[in-house]
Amino acid sequence: MNDGSLNYIVGEERRLADLLGEKEMRPLLQGAVAAGAARAALLDDAGEVLWAEGAGGGCTAAMPLCLEGEPVGTLQVAGEEAARDRLAGTVRFLHAAVSALVTANLKRMLTVETHTSVVNLTYDELLETNRRLAASEREYRELAEQLELRVAERTEELRRAHARLLQQEKMASVGQLAAGIAHEVNNPLGFITSNLTTLGRYVSRLMEMLDWHGAAIAADPELSARAAVRGRELKLDLIRGDMGELLSQSLAGAERVKKIVADLRGFSHIDDPVEGLVELNGELERTLEVMARQIPPGTEVRRRFGTIPLVRGNAALLCQLFAGIVQNAIQARAEGLVLEIRTEETDGRVRVAIGDNGPGIPPDLRSRVFDPFFTTRSVGDGTGMGLTVAYDIVTAMGGAIEAGEAAGGGALITVALPPAE
Repeated sequence: MNDGSLNYIVGEERRLADLLGEKEMRPLLQGAVAAGAARAALLDDAGEVLWAEGAGGGCTAAMPLCLEGEPVGTLQVAGEEAARDRLAGTVRFLHAAVSALVTANLKRMLTVETHTSVVNLTYDELLETNRRLAASEREYRELAEQLELRVAERTEELRRAHARLLQQEKMASVGQLAAGIAHEVNNPLGFITSNLTTLGRYVSRLMEMLDWHGAAIAADPELSARAAVRGRELKLDLIRGDMGELLSQSLAGAERVKKIVADLRGFSHIDDPVEGLVELNGELERTLEVMARQIPPGTEVRRRFGTIPLVRGNAALLCQLFAGIVQNAIQARAEGLVLEIRTEETDGRVRVAIGDNGPGIPPDLRSRVFDPFFTTRSVGDGTGMGLTVAYDIVTAMGGAIEAGEAAGGGALITVALPPAE
C-alpha cells in the first residue's frame, strides 16, 4: 500500500477520503480553531488538503495518521509561536478523535461489504454470518458510545486546559507588571525617602539658626521689632509649627507607597519558585491587602485564622484562587457586606472557608458553579471562569473545593488542601 490506500478483506481499495466525510471532519477542525488554533487541516498521503478550517499561523504542529501501521494522511494545526505547547496538545487531541473515527468507519464499511458478499451463501451459512454480524454490530455500537464519551471528555479537558493556560498567562503578565512597577517606583521612592530625611535634618538646623538670630538681635529693640514684624508677615510661627508634621506625613506616605508595591510584588510572587511551602494565613492577609481598594466601604471582614500547617503549592496561584473567591463575595453584595474567612486543620486537611452574607447560591446550581463559562450574573458582569480556575488550582494540588451555604444564608466556598509532608 505505497499509494496511501486502504485494503479491505472484501471489496476494492479505498483512500482516506472514502473513510471520512466532511460532516464528520468539519466540526472537529472547527473545534480545534475555537480552542485557539489559527488553522487546522487534514491532508492525504500525497500532501493534498482534504479539509481545512481557519487561516494563518506561523508555528505548525503535525501528526501522521496511520492505519495498521501504514501512513494514510497528516493532521496539521497552526498558530502563533507563543502557543506552541497548546498547539501540540490540540493536534494530539485531534489525532485521537480522527483515528477513532477512521477505525469505526472502516469497520462499518467492512460490515456492509461482508453482508453483500454472503447473500449467495446457504441458509445455514447465512445464519452463522448473521450471528457474527450481530455480535460485531454490538461491538461497533459500544465502540461508538465509548468514542462519543471520550470525545466529550477530551473536549472538556481541552476547555479546562485552555482556561488554565489563559490564567497562567494572565498571572505571568501580572507578575511582570508588578516587577516593572516595583523597579520603576522603588528607585525614585528611595530618593524621596532619603531626601525627606535629609531635609528634616536641614530644617532642624535652619530652625536652630533662626532661634540663634532671634537671640542675637534681642539686644537691639528696633532691629528685634522689625524682625518680629517681618516674621509675622512671612507667617514663620505657622511654618515652624507645620514643618515637622508635613515632613512626618510625607515620610509616612512614602512608606505606604513602599508597602503597596511590596504587597503587589508579594501577591504576584514574581521572585518565588513555581512551587514551594506556602503559609495560607499569610497569603490570605496579602490578598486582602492587595484587594483593599476593591472591598466596599463599611465591609466587615472577620478573620478566624487557626493554627494550620504549611501546604505545598504555587503561592501565586493560591493568591489568585483566594482573590477570585473574595471577588465573587464582593460582587454578591454592594452594601453591608460581611466577609468571614476561616482557616483550620480537620480530618488531616487544611481548610479555608470564605463566606459572605449575600444572596447565596441556589442548591440546584451549586454543582455547576465550577463549570467553565457558567455564571449567574448578567451579560458583561462576569466571564464564568473565576471558580473554574479555582477548581483547577485546587484539584491540581490534590485538594477539593465545594460550594455551600454560609451561616447567614450567603455563599460559602470551602477549599481543602493536603498539608505538606
